[in-house]
Amino acid sequence: MKGSPGETIGVILLNLGGPDSLQAVRPFLYNLFSDREIIRLGPSFLQKPLAALISTIRSIKTEKLYRLIGGKSPIKEITEAQARALEVALNKQPEVTAQDPASLNPSIERSGDKQGGAGFKVYIGMRYWHPLIEEAVSKIHKDKIKKLLALSLYPQYSVATSGSSFLKFEEAAAKYQIETVCVQSWNDHPFYIDALVDLIKRGIEKFGKPVIPENIHVLFSAHSLPKKIIDEGDPYVDQTVGTIREITKRLPLVWDLSYQSRSGPVEWLGPSTENKLEELGREGVKNILVVPISFVSDHIETLYEIDILYKELAAGLGIRLERIDSLNTHPKFIAALKDIVARSFSKTDQGKLASLP
Repeated sequence: MKGSPGETIGVILLNLGGPDSLQAVRPFLYNLFSDREIIRLGPSFLQKPLAALISTIRSIKTEKLYRLIGGKSPIKEITEAQARALEVALNKQPEVTAQDPASLNPSIERSGDKQGGAGFKVYIGMRYWHPLIEEAVSKIHKDKIKKLLALSLYPQYSVATSGSSFLKFEEAAAKYQIETVCVQSWNDHPFYIDALVDLIKRGIEKFGKPVIPENIHVLFSAHSLPKKIIDEGDPYVDQTVGTIREITKRLPLVWDLSYQSRSGPVEWLGPSTENKLEELGREGVKNILVVPISFVSDHIETLYEIDILYKELAAGLGIRLERIDSLNTHPKFIAALKDIVARSFSKTDQGKLASLP
């Protein structure tokens, strides 16, 4: 898919979403538990009634957690900032490639950019709260965008995350005459790995002296999923391990992988981050750097689960726990998104899922 001279090409960043107020917590949870791609609550006809019951019960506790991090999720604002940074980067230098990472710095502007080329407009669409994917696609149609790339902000593909978002996106886009491309995964994109390596190095520096890097245990914490999804062939775990493999090629680490954010009465991926922290405590580990490997922005899983819940648990075990900063608008992360978009439009055909790099 390539843009014509003077044509505006759309990019939509797909993400989970999060409640933008305490009043939004219950409906957000209802939307989440209504999605059978994440968790199946009995027969299909019971999914929504059970989702309504669970969301009502869980919202009381969940509201308390959101109060601890400011009364809402920051994911909308952060995703909007990522979209703005990506749009600026794309419109300044639309033709760069992965072989020229220095040229991807969005703060650099070169003469001749965009002359005769297509411009880009970047939107955001959330799966479970506003702006919902279907709302964003409707706006894209009103903006007369005819070519649109959907880029999931889940680096590692799963049918329960990217897959669910793409299904909703394709359903919404089918109502309009829009040529679409979807990027399925980018778990080992070199610029994405560069950004994580940079953040891990900075995270190690948080421990200061006399702690030496060799005495810091890195714990990669990924969002958990029902184990049944993986048993059915979902690539999420393999791609998560693939991301870690690329990181450790560039930065030797002592590390483990665990899973966080379980919800629902099914068997989930393990070990849980809580159990892994207890195990490392028994082994005498004193310094742990947590890397939220499947998240690209701050939200309740980083700001509450890691920064409050796990940090308190670790302290009780005699462990100092620190977390790397989230990717958010890290320049190398924006460079990764830019490169993915540029190469997707030059190498993929209409309707096909791209897997990069």
